[in-house]
Amino acid sequence: MEEFLRQYGPIGIFLGAAFEGQTAVIVGGLLARQQILNLWLTLGCATAGSAILDHLLFVAGRRFRTHRWVARATQQAAFARALKFIERFPISYTLTFRFIFGLRIASPIAIGVSQVPTWRFTLLNILGAIIWATTFTMVGFVFGEAVHDLFGGAHHAGRWTLIAAGAIVLAVLLIWGVRYLVARRRRGKTPPRGD
Repeated sequence: MEEFLRQYGPIGIFLGAAFEGQTAVIVGGLLARQQILNLWLTLGCATAGSAILDHLLFVAGRRFRTHRWVARATQQAAFARALKFIERFPISYTLTFRFIFGLRIASPIAIGVSQVPTWRFTLLNILGAIIWATTFTMVGFVFGEAVHDLFGGAHHAGRWTLIAAGAIVLAVLLIWGVRYLVARRRRGKTPPRGD
């Protein structure tokens, strides 16, 4: 298990930071605390996963405004809320949208549709991803320290940290699977559009 996490953990953190959110990053911090993963590698993977996906969503909003996928996203209530915040606080919103529950996916698309310049979004996106990744990695790292102190030794703490990490990874996969099935079912119920 430990060797598996060493080998594939960075990929899981990268993908988890991009598609799931902070849970995978917290797990990365837990694993870094137990020295299964390198802390800097964990931070780098979390930052890159978040920044790259959000930049791709921004580009989708900017370049494909009239595409039906983007048009469908713009019709959601979360999109309207995000756009309202972007118009009032473009810099602070771009830095902090990752921390706002329910607006994570809609926000970069909404910023792409807005008047925020690409160069500004790129810089703020990278800075925001660093802040977000550092925050949640350190939450996991500190929690890992608490587990270590609670069980009073590296051997027991390592075992419990691995169990906690495994449980969190399974929970993430389960949540992602349920979301995927629900989204697929909704797409199946959407009436066909006349072309």
